[in-house]
Amino acid sequence: MTKYFSACILLTFLVIGCKETKKSEAPQPEKELSILEKIAYANGYKNWNKVEELKFTFNVDRDTSHFERTWIWKPKTNQVTAISTKDTLVYNRKDMDSTAYKTNGGFINDKYWLIAPINILWDKDGSTNELTPNVEAPISKKPMQKLTVVYKQEGGYTPGDAYDFYFDDDYLVKEWVFRKGNQEEPSMTTTWEDYTEAGGLKIAKMHQNEDGSFKLYFTNIEVKTN
Repeated sequence: MTKYFSACILLTFLVIGCKETKKSEAPQPEKELSILEKIAYANGYKNWNKVEELKFTFNVDRDTSHFERTWIWKPKTNQVTAISTKDTLVYNRKDMDSTAYKTNGGFINDKYWLIAPINILWDKDGSTNELTPNVEAPISKKPMQKLTVVYKQEGGYTPGDAYDFYFDDDYLVKEWVFRKGNQEEPSMTTTWEDYTEAGGLKIAKMHQNEDGSFKLYFTNIEVKTN
């Protein structure tokens, strides 16, 4: 009786163990990505943790004038090198004096233009967003989806600003509108075009207004990964 009873207990344990194993190995349903995540991942966000250094030159052509500055950013340590025609400044974003803070305002602006589709995911706790599924894009007049991101009124270099991102089903931004202080009228409207891939990131190199009198673009894009 004792051997029979022990065998029954062992058999019962094995059956329960098998059921628990099968249950734990059952595939779990994938979590639905938010709209911010879909846009960020379409632009290579899954590769961001491999980026050791990001170098780029920010250019603006307005009518006959030209402006440019170069940045070297090491995101893991937050070290930034700012290179202009006048001088070079190296600083860490974790510990900035007044000069570095002023320079960092330019870095924030240029970085946002470069990787805004990823930046909006980082900024999700400091902003609100609203998706409009079917609207007319302002430049191409094509039907697209629109994501409106509005930043909070406090903190940052430009609090309260709003951005309207226009994109297709591939979640790559094609056009956008900047609205200063969340005003109704556009402050600036440009394209997002000439995409390139660097270090697993997808970056739009060219942004221009409808008549081409304003062009903001990136050159010397280099991404070092681990």
